[in-house]
Amino acid sequence: MLNYIWAGMLVIGFIFGIINGRISEVTRAAVDSAGKAIELAIALLGIMCLWTGLMAIAEKSGGIRFISRLFRPLLRILFPGIPRNHPAMGAIVMNLSANFLGLGNAATPLGLKAMNELQKLNPDKSRATDAMCMFLVLNTAAVQLIPSTIIAVRTDAGSANPAEIITAVWIASICATAAGIIAVKIFTGTGGFRKRHERKNIIKAKNYRIGA
Repeated sequence: MLNYIWAGMLVIGFIFGIINGRISEVTRAAVDSAGKAIELAIALLGIMCLWTGLMAIAEKSGGIRFISRLFRPLLRILFPGIPRNHPAMGAIVMNLSANFLGLGNAATPLGLKAMNELQKLNPDKSRATDAMCMFLVLNTAAVQLIPSTIIAVRTDAGSANPAEIITAVWIASICATAAGIIAVKIFTGTGGFRKRHERKNIIKAKNYRIGA
């Protein structure tokens, strides 16, 4: 859908440029914007590589496992249907940690891995489980301690104080996360569908523990 929206905006822009006799300015703006996009991508590449490397070091050194144990009580409340030592929990922790550090797109592969692991626990492959819905909300709201990507964009744009948005980001992301968690708990807490799937997930979790 977004592809159609962007394509429509570009076509409308060119049409109005032709109608107003300013097609040369439209073309110049397109070329300049393409150049600025490359510059921005290169500027973001450095900070993305830095934090992705730190995440890899944290994973290899056991830092992710430590964080997982630290937040296990909270994660058990948010994801009661996931077995304790299932890979899905580690993938969720890594994704949330990346989002916590404001890595933006660098957290996407971790999110896909987490969702893939959650799908393995899904008894009905055609419908999302409560855990998948909860993870999607947390990944989208994403409480951020250090909004690295936004700070990098503001720095590249010449902001005099690129980090001044941190407080606003904290407030907005915390409120969004709280609202999302409450909404998921409300909507997944009603109806027989949830109860049936919870029973299936519990049985599957027990089988996983026995097999482990």
